[in-house]
Amino acid sequence: MEKLRHIALSVSDPEAAAQFFEQAFGMTRAGRAMRGWYMTDGVMNVALLNFKDETVPGYAGLKDVRGVIHFGMWVDNLEAAEERIKAAGGSYLTGRKEADPNVFYEVKYRMPDGIVFDLTETGWKGATKEVMSASAPIAAV
Repeated sequence: MEKLRHIALSVSDPEAAAQFFEQAFGMTRAGRAMRGWYMTDGVMNVALLNFKDETVPGYAGLKDVRGVIHFGMWVDNLEAAEERIKAAGGSYLTGRKEADPNVFYEVKYRMPDGIVFDLTETGWKGATKEVMSASAPIAAV
């Protein structure tokens, strides 16, 4: 089953953003990203990226964007997920599956309205695919 396990944010200062995520949310650094930091809460991976004067991937011509740039779904079977995405009106954007299960990869797609998202079978650093649900129900407020 597909699981939301990755969100990428475009930030002006990845170090300051990482410190904020540590202090405000108790997240830890899962590792360096090419343009910043990967943070984790043990389930989700949040990429804090600074694209500087580069065009944001998947958004031709957009520069100096701040905020959510894409989300990532961890899937069991990339090919089956791609079939469902295309049947639902989504489209392939870029990337490819790697044969080596130890190699990190993302394959990017677009929703019908143009929002970009990633699929992977291998996950993201600091993310956990399967999570045990709490045994007690959440109390209503």
